[in-house]
Amino acid sequence: MPIVYKIDVLSALKAAGYSTYRIRKERLLGEATLQKIRNNEPVSWENISTICKLLNCQPGDIMEYVEDEG
Repeated sequence: MPIVYKIDVLSALKAAGYSTYRIRKERLLGEATLQKIRNNEPVSWENISTICKLLNCQPGDIMEYVEDEG
């Protein structure tokens, strides 16, 4: 997958005061999205936007393009 997370998104959210419990309770991100993040799978731009809002950052701060070695 050419787009990868540069940081541990869930740890960064937790450090910012957003535990997975709070995220689910306040319906900030869905359980399927949290599972995708745990598995380093891509999520929608809408979810990236929400993460950036919660972390007060830009998409490039949390993800990067990595050339496939194929």
